[in-house]
Amino acid sequence: MRRILLYLILFTPVRVWAQDNYPSVAPTASYTTVDGEETEDASGGQSAPLVAHFMANPSDVGEWTVRYEWKIYRPGEENTPLVHRFEEDLDYTFNESGSFYVQLYATFVLGTDTIAFPEEGEANPFVVSISESKLEFPNAFSPNGDGFNDTFKAKDGVQSIVSFKASIFNRWGQKIHSWTDVNYEWDGRWNGRIIKDGVYFLVVNARGADGKKYNIRQDVNVITGYHKNEQGSEGTE
Repeated sequence: MRRILLYLILFTPVRVWAQDNYPSVAPTASYTTVDGEETEDASGGQSAPLVAHFMANPSDVGEWTVRYEWKIYRPGEENTPLVHRFEEDLDYTFNESGSFYVQLYATFVLGTDTIAFPEEGEANPFVVSISESKLEFPNAFSPNGDGFNDTFKAKDGVQSIVSFKASIFNRWGQKIHSWTDVNYEWDGRWNGRIIKDGVYFLVVNARGADGKKYNIRQDVNVITGYHKNEQGSEGTE
């Protein structure tokens, strides 16, 4: 009997908690822009829609019970967040203009012990800035294959457009082309052929991340005889 007791004393594993292995989180963020590019910083002004992925990245959780809490809110409105979710990772698409804060809160509990992240006064939220919308179109293009102004598209600088539809009509009111991607470029073809020179009509219905509505109605001149090297101008506006 003594040998059995001695064996139990010597060989029964003793659980020792290493104080330097407390659980923690190291939140990170990644964003996909409207151009399909990846970035880890969206504080400098981005075009909507901006797809965001926020990760808690917990470590040394062990037997601790963890509760995650994400908040997305505008500056000064932490108590009335736009988004309030309880999950380890958060996916969200920003479709409104303005500045936003994204903060992770994590609480670890083991018995009577509790560890909170972040500590009081140490919140360091991610900052996301979405630019106001902008959308303009030129009034002419020259689909002649000279490599200059060959396609019809929105002017450079388009940003934060979250809803979009455009159509081109001929002078008889017949729709000859339409598209729903604000970054699309039309090559001037209809039924497989380049359309004839003349005046066509553009109709655009769009909405910006700032709530601005675009109801564009304008003429579009098609000038296949225009060549950059033969003109003194750099193109049409």
